Amino acid sequence: MAKEETIRRIKEIIVESLDLEDVAPADIATDEPLFGEGLGLDSIDALELGMAIKKAFGIAFSKNPAENKAIFRSVATLADYVEGKE
Repeated sequence: MAKEETIRRIKEIIVESLDLEDVAPADIATDEPLFGEGLGLDSIDALELGMAIKKAFGIAFSKNPAENKAIFRSVATLADYVEGKE
């Protein structure tokens, strides 16, 4: 899958899995932080998003919280991880 397609799909998954009613996939900046000041997701969102990404792409994440924090920093870092696992 091309990286642009992976990025687009991740943005769609974020909106769909987290029921973000006032956010369109195109509204999510690729390099913007997903948590805290960026998109403003929280730890519950992280769990839901992780399960949705795992289901959509058939990949597993690390058991190390620090590694996962780096993976889920932004759409770009998530896409890099997904691309590396395919």
